[in-house]
Amino acid sequence: MRQKISFKSGDLTLAGQLETPTREIKFYALFAHCFTCGKDIAAASRISRALTQQGIAVLRFDFTGLGNSDGDFANSNFSSNIQDLVAAADHLRDHFKAPQLLIGHSLGGAAVLAAAEHMNEVQAITTIGAPSDAQHVAHNFAAHLDEINSAGEAKVSLAGREFTIKKQFIDDIAKYDSSHISKLKRALLVMHSPIDATVKISEAEKIYAAAKHPKSFISLDDADHLLTNKEDADYVAHIIASWATRYVKYDKSEYTAKLNNGNVLVEEKDHVFTQHVSTKDHTWLADEPLKVGGSNLGPDPYHHLLAGLGACTSMTLRMYANRKNLPLEHVKVELEHTRDYHTDCHDCEQTGNLEAITRKITLVGDLTDEQRQRLLEIADKCPIHKTLHNNPLIVSELVY
Repeated sequence: MRQKISFKSGDLTLAGQLETPTREIKFYALFAHCFTCGKDIAAASRISRALTQQGIAVLRFDFTGLGNSDGDFANSNFSSNIQDLVAAADHLRDHFKAPQLLIGHSLGGAAVLAAAEHMNEVQAITTIGAPSDAQHVAHNFAAHLDEINSAGEAKVSLAGREFTIKKQFIDDIAKYDSSHISKLKRALLVMHSPIDATVKISEAEKIYAAAKHPKSFISLDDADHLLTNKEDADYVAHIIASWATRYVKYDKSEYTAKLNNGNVLVEEKDHVFTQHVSTKDHTWLADEPLKVGGSNLGPDPYHHLLAGLGACTSMTLRMYANRKNLPLEHVKVELEHTRDYHTDCHDCEQTGNLEAITRKITLVGDLTDEQRQRLLEIADKCPIHKTLHNNPLIVSELVY
């Protein structure tokens, strides 16, 4: 599940995406993207999505002046990157749970190594194609250094885009070395490709040599610097998830419930709004949105209701079409719940507030108008539709 996140870093508002698993969250991770990239670069989004499959929630965001975040990139620097990371961790701590895992790609890797000392809850750090210190990034615009130092700034082309690099950026990265790596006191995983042409693998060797145990190194073989191959990003995510679960302390017991076929169990997870929902073979989460005090870790109750009707409608149409050999290629059902519905309801006897569920059904295929109308009639015969129209008796019993 993906949700947009915004938070303050100083006076600026930064934009992020929080990827959460649909099942129990093991722990939260914070992802720092590469130099001049953004939160939506393929490597960041693919790794984040793959980690959610392993039960890890991931926040990725745009650094100051990049993507959808406020600010001017020309006025940002490595120090502001660190400040942005700390602000992102604070937001997770205040609204969800503090990150226990930091992941940094390229210069983002150098940034998480430097920012870790400001995040007490972090237990593990992963770098991907990262330099050992911030000054390494200067090689990207080495041909412009004289101009930057003399004129105060220069326009440089990076990855096919033009950026303004100011002298303050050069002065800022000069303040950082790799001495903090030996003081991490966290588990470290260094991942690097031996054919990385942007950041040489010798930088990974420096990070690994400077770090204290526990530390691990994984070669990414023929991967490029940006992990543009999806298989490489998936491999990285799989390794990170397996490695991190060894070093991050969290409740390793997953929620389970024993039920008979046909029964549904709903049980509180956080004693606020988040609920465990279980059947005999499946467990997922229900929740409320952030704006009403929930954690938005799952669909709200009305969404569950609409999903049940929508799924039942689509299944019923598919069963009928298959039985009648109709050329139905695809079914899409979009539903909306409204509490004050009067449009096209002139024959309704109720005159006050009228609740309604609007169900828009799209049928794809070489169907005649007669077949489409028949399928619309069949949609009203789905079991959930019938149950909702039958005003079912709901019996509530206290269990002691």
